[in-house]
Amino acid sequence: MKILYFDCACGASGDMIVGALLDAGVDMASLRIALESLKAPGLSVSADRVKKHGIMATQFRVHVPHEHAHRHLADIAAIIGDSALPDPVKRGSIETFERIARCEADIHGTTVEKIHFHEVGAIDSIADIVGAHWAMHALAVERVVASPLNLGSGTVEMAHGSLPVPAPATAALLRGVPCYGSEVPGELVTPTGAALITQFAHLYGPVPAMRIVSSGYGAGSRDMPGRANVLRVLVGESSDAPKAEWPDAEYITVIEANIDDMTPELLPPLVANVLEKGARDAFLTPILGKKGRPAYLVTILCDEEKVPEVVPAIFYASTTFGVRIRQERRICLEREFRLVRTPWGTVQVKIGRHGKTITSLSPEYEDCRRLAEANGVSVLAVYELAHAAAIKGDFGNA
Repeated sequence: MKILYFDCACGASGDMIVGALLDAGVDMASLRIALESLKAPGLSVSADRVKKHGIMATQFRVHVPHEHAHRHLADIAAIIGDSALPDPVKRGSIETFERIARCEADIHGTTVEKIHFHEVGAIDSIADIVGAHWAMHALAVERVVASPLNLGSGTVEMAHGSLPVPAPATAALLRGVPCYGSEVPGELVTPTGAALITQFAHLYGPVPAMRIVSSGYGAGSRDMPGRANVLRVLVGESSDAPKAEWPDAEYITVIEANIDDMTPELLPPLVANVLEKGARDAFLTPILGKKGRPAYLVTILCDEEKVPEVVPAIFYASTTFGVRIRQERRICLEREFRLVRTPWGTVQVKIGRHGKTITSLSPEYEDCRRLAEANGVSVLAVYELAHAAAIKGDFGNA
C-alpha cells in the first residue's frame, strides 16, 4: 500500500501542497499540461528550487493577469468540467470547492448557489486546488495521514477585512480535525490548505509505519525567523508481509475513548450518532478508570474515509477530550442473505462462507422478534426453527 504523510508543522496552503508533491516526484511538465487544459487566458505555472532556512524546497507559482472576477460555484465547476483533466481530478476538485462553498454559506447565512468566491475563486487558487488533486492522482497514493495543523496566530487580511487566525472558513473546514495555535505570527493554514488536507487525509497523527521511498518540501511565500516555512510530505510503502500471510485481510479503523464523567443514559445516543455518520459498529465496555472510578470504553469501527465524520460526532455527543485512532487488519467471512420459511412467516438468514465452506448461519434477530410478537410465541422458538431450516438448506424467496 502506498502511503503519503503531510507534515503540517508550518501549516498548509494550496501552493505549498503542490510544491511538496512536485518535490516528492510528480512531473512538472505533465502538471503544466494538465493545468493548461483549464483554458484560463494568460495562465502559466512555474516551480523553482528555493532555500528556506537551510532547507531546499520547491516553490510552486501560478502566474495570471490581474482580475476582478468574483466567481460562483457554478462558474468554477464549469471551468473545471470543460477541461481535459481526468474525471477523478475533476470530481475531487469540484468537491473541494463545494465543501468551501458550504462553509462560506453557513458563515454568511446564505445558500451555496449565492456564494461568490473572493480569494479562493481566483484563477491562481483554482490552479492550486486542481494542481493538488492532479498531483495526488499522479502519485496514486492509497492512504493519506496528516499531522495536527499549526494555525499560527494573530490576524489575516481578507476581502471581508482583518480577521483573527484561523479565518472563519478555515475554522469551519477544520471542524473535528486536530490543530493548534502557535507563537508564529500570521495565517499558516489557508482556507485552500485546510480544504485540501481535510479532503485528502484519512487519519491524523504521527508518521505511520512505512518504508519511506521519497520526500518533498513545498515552500511557502513568507520567510519565518527560526524555522523553515515548508510543508513536508513523506511517501512510503507499508509492509507487504501481513498481506502475504493473510491475502483476504482488510483494514478497519478503530476509534476509542474512555469516558468516566458522563450520565449513562446519554451513552446510547452517542452510539446511535456515530452509526448515523457511517460507522460500521459501535459498542460500550464497562471499565474501571483512574482511582477506581467506573467508566466506559467506547469502541467504534469504521472505514478510513469516515473518520472525519465520525470523530466530530463523538466530540459533540460525549464529554471526552480526545480519542485514540489506530488501524487493524481483519478477515471477514463472505456474506450472503437468504430467506427461510417458518410456521409464522419468513426470516432472513445471514450466511457466512470461508472460501466455499459455510461456517455460520445466523437468523436476523429483528425478523424473529417481529414474528414472535405477531404470533404470541417466543423469539427463541422462531430463531431455532429458522436456524434449523437454514441448516437443511430450506431457502425460499417469499
